Amino acid sequence: MAVNTRQLWQSTLSELQIQMRPEDFRTWFRNTDLLSFDGGRCVVGVENPFSLDWLSIKCAGLVSRTLEALVGKPVDVQFVVGRSEQTPPETTPLTLSPPSGRPPRRASGRRARLADDLPALSPRYTFDAFVVGYNNRLAHAACVAVAERPGQAHNPLFIYGGVGLGKTHLLHAIAHSVVARGLEVVYVSSETFTNEFIESISRGRMEEFRAKYRGTQVLLIDDIQFLAGKEQTQEEFFHTFNAIHEASGQIVMTSDRHPKAITTLEDRLRSRFVWGLMTDVQPPDLETRTAILRAKIASAARRGEGVSVPSDVVDYIAAKVPNNIRELEGALNRVLAYADLVRLPVTLDLAATALQELLQPAQHRTASPEGIVKAVCRATGVPRHDLEGKQRDRRVVVPRQIAMHLLREETDLSLSEIGALFGGRDHSTVLHSCEKISADVERNDRVRSIVRGVRELLVHSGS
Repeated sequence: MAVNTRQLWQSTLSELQIQMRPEDFRTWFRNTDLLSFDGGRCVVGVENPFSLDWLSIKCAGLVSRTLEALVGKPVDVQFVVGRSEQTPPETTPLTLSPPSGRPPRRASGRRARLADDLPALSPRYTFDAFVVGYNNRLAHAACVAVAERPGQAHNPLFIYGGVGLGKTHLLHAIAHSVVARGLEVVYVSSETFTNEFIESISRGRMEEFRAKYRGTQVLLIDDIQFLAGKEQTQEEFFHTFNAIHEASGQIVMTSDRHPKAITTLEDRLRSRFVWGLMTDVQPPDLETRTAILRAKIASAARRGEGVSVPSDVVDYIAAKVPNNIRELEGALNRVLAYADLVRLPVTLDLAATALQELLQPAQHRTASPEGIVKAVCRATGVPRHDLEGKQRDRRVVVPRQIAMHLLREETDLSLSEIGALFGGRDHSTVLHSCEKISADVERNDRVRSIVRGVRELLVHSGS
């Protein structure tokens, strides 16, 4: 049975984007293709040998599980170096040079050499493709104003809200707009900023690093909350912020929370983040979700990938996936991929079947705090008095963080109440631990194995 590999891979990428940290997804999956799929084995094309090694070691299991959930049977995954000639990449490189005939204000050979270091911009993430609703109207208007008058309107602009609500889309849209007008722009995640900063120190290239970031006209930083706790990086970003702002350059930042809620962030940075305009994005309402789905279907039709999706199916998906846009688009892709695999038209019954696993209600929280702590101790071999004590070596810290993470997920305890179980640690320490384990579960096989083992112990013990 023939399978539309492009459709299947788009559905897989949508699922992976939900499961992974945004910066990891962009780094490793944005330029991949599904080269072949025979039902039990798939071959995924990647750009270079480095990506091949990293994905084979770190992500083969995750991709295999995701594909299995989509097609309903086990799938072996193989990564190879190579791209499909028929499938264009989903993103195009960020080019700092404007269209011919429109020279940039401050063009330089240095900027041209650094252009290849910058991440790619998605051609899908433009202002025209952004569906405006009550939940994001102010954020959209502010971004349009910034793109039209960078450095003059809302500087800095700070956009905050949950994952998958369109913050990254808006940053890309700003970048597309200002690049087309001939301005220099740097768009990075805060993690990339941190990694480049550390590498520049180790290689003695701080002058080049500072010229790149402090000399730009527009700086777009995604997920700024990850600067929290990084003292040296915060110091460098403080001076970068000042240099750009004093030169009338534009700064736009996104975060998953309000600046006041970013723990271990220096007060001087927090105060600068609120200098300009702060605006949040909320989960889309039903009407906006429906409009987003219709816009995505229309966009696919314009690309020659159109498929008939009845209105009742669109309404069903919009009603069943209320949390964020990423999950919404992933649900649509899942339905379309399932329809293609079983060679049936898209109907309400088919959509319900395709989304059955995705829409299963979360299990009620039945685990007790006592049971969770005991299970962690049993799975890791760390005595309870060590978890509750002051030891900070990795042998104890990781199990303690896992216990805090599971207590937050499986019980109704507050952060402060969880901290009280571990020697009176404060809520910010607990929050940091929970966020760290949430990220490590996706990228660290050892942590993922421990968490899975603890959950199995809880199930079997009924704790």
